[in-house]
Amino acid sequence: MTSWRMPAEWEPHERTWMAWPSAGYTLGETEAEADEARSTWAAVARAVARFEPVTMVVTSADVSIARHHLGTDSPFDIDVVVAALDDAWMRDIGPSFVTADGRLGGVDWVFNGWGAQEWASWEADAAVAELVSDVAGAVHLPSSLVNEGGGIHVDGQGTVLLTETVQLDPGRNPRLTKAAVEAELARTIGATHAIWLPRGLTRDYDDFGTRGHVDIVACFSEPGVVLLHWQDDPAHPDHEVSQEAEAVLRSATDAKGDPLHVVRVPAPATLTDDEGPVDWSYINHLVCNGGVVACTFDDPRDEEALAVLRSAYPGRAIVGVDARPLYTRGGGIHCITQQQPAV
Repeated sequence: MTSWRMPAEWEPHERTWMAWPSAGYTLGETEAEADEARSTWAAVARAVARFEPVTMVVTSADVSIARHHLGTDSPFDIDVVVAALDDAWMRDIGPSFVTADGRLGGVDWVFNGWGAQEWASWEADAAVAELVSDVAGAVHLPSSLVNEGGGIHVDGQGTVLLTETVQLDPGRNPRLTKAAVEAELARTIGATHAIWLPRGLTRDYDDFGTRGHVDIVACFSEPGVVLLHWQDDPAHPDHEVSQEAEAVLRSATDAKGDPLHVVRVPAPATLTDDEGPVDWSYINHLVCNGGVVACTFDDPRDEEALAVLRSAYPGRAIVGVDARPLYTRGGGIHCITQQQPAV
């Protein structure tokens, strides 16, 4: 039996995969909203292409407009693969890549629109993981677990972070226990030790949310070190979420039995927008070959947070991209990207 392992994000990449916004709420209802979405997805792709190749999955109708926005002057190529799409959150609809014995695998989770939410459509998106695996030359590894890439974060050494409200969501896996989820994660991504956080950020339970993805709450930056979204203002409901998560992490150990070092990453100073408490988070960044593409928010704490990331990822260039248009649509930079590890 092959022992697959999901490499940590800071391990070398072959490329990063993305999906182009082409329809629905992500694209928006006006031409201005559509241009904002396209410009933001392109800005992230071009930032990633400073460090490694990018492959963008694009619908046939959007190839020319995608190529226009993506340009041709990035240090690394931005390729286009044509396929049908419902949405553009590659972290969640694409495969979670794994490796074993010099081979690449692509774990194909069951995708059902973040728990079969009323506004979501997913017939095309549910086929993307297998398509991307095939194009990447990966062994297709189907899983029966309803899950998304944004719902897990690994240290590459057997430890996985996740939240009780995602994998145990009645809209995703109504009959599964923690033990059953952990067994499937061990089989598919080689995660032998799970750390369950109680919940995600508050806004993530509103319309267009994921019901608690871990990748805006906490992530590993190296073995034994977890970066934690830290909301220090008691006026924001995520103040309590941060405290709960920190308590779990500080009492946890990794797969090797070692305690975790928790680094607080400050939440933006901005507390609300027109819809209520924001879930803006600097945790939702992508580690690339030699760089980190990070969310910024034109916020007074942008530089403070980027300084924490510089310290967490020494030797890597930190590149900020304004992620407010992404969060308006329900996610961040990590949510729209998926790394393919080098084999």
